Amino acid sequence: MLEDHFGPGIAEVYDQSVAAMFEPAAVERAVDVLAQLAGSTAALEFAIGTGRLALPLAARGVRVTGIDLSEAMVAQLRAKPGGADLDVVIGDMASTRIPGAFGLVYLVFNTIGNLTSQEQQIACFANAAAHLQPGGSFVVEVGMPELRRLPPGERSVVFDAGPDHWGIDEYDIASQRLVSHHLRNDDGAGARHRAIPFRYVWPAELDLMARLAGLTLISRWADWQRRPFEHESTAHVSVWRRA
Repeated sequence: MLEDHFGPGIAEVYDQSVAAMFEPAAVERAVDVLAQLAGSTAALEFAIGTGRLALPLAARGVRVTGIDLSEAMVAQLRAKPGGADLDVVIGDMASTRIPGAFGLVYLVFNTIGNLTSQEQQIACFANAAAHLQPGGSFVVEVGMPELRRLPPGERSVVFDAGPDHWGIDEYDIASQRLVSHHLRNDDGAGARHRAIPFRYVWPAELDLMARLAGLTLISRWADWQRRPFEHESTAHVSVWRRA
């Protein structure tokens, strides 16, 4: 079983800590793509969390099921309007299997990196493929590793610096891992530190994982607006299809 880094203390403030991701425009762009890919079929979200995309996707008429490791995050989902109506299984996205076949499986917001070994990430792709009906799609949204910002001999990149939050990614090139450090000003009580481990992964490596799972790349965009993925893109939304 994977380690749960999203306990009650994190789950209770999660929506506020990533408020930009909950902006209506950001949500609608993602839901537009997912709803089109799902069509009239059912969708399965790996790491459904507090329901940022699952709830509006379900409101579009898509039958959404979820898997999540964190009971605390799912409790936040359940407390929202419509959250109690979604089928959610507590488990990890690399191995938890639920009945049924889906036209869409999706995994967003860098969460593939929460699987901190190549073996776990490969298993996640295999698990997605096992849930897909023929012709179904697996979608992953993930950022590009910011290794080009590392000066020679350095390991850390500051990705956010503000009055209430500092974010620093600490890279280990040899193991392809990073630790994302978050320091927050806790209402004047001093800085609170949180560290989350990740394994960063390149698009070509994800394509190979997909191929091992019997999936074929059909689209790769720089964002949910379907802008072209290019040399300077900082993230990508990739879609693989089961034959």
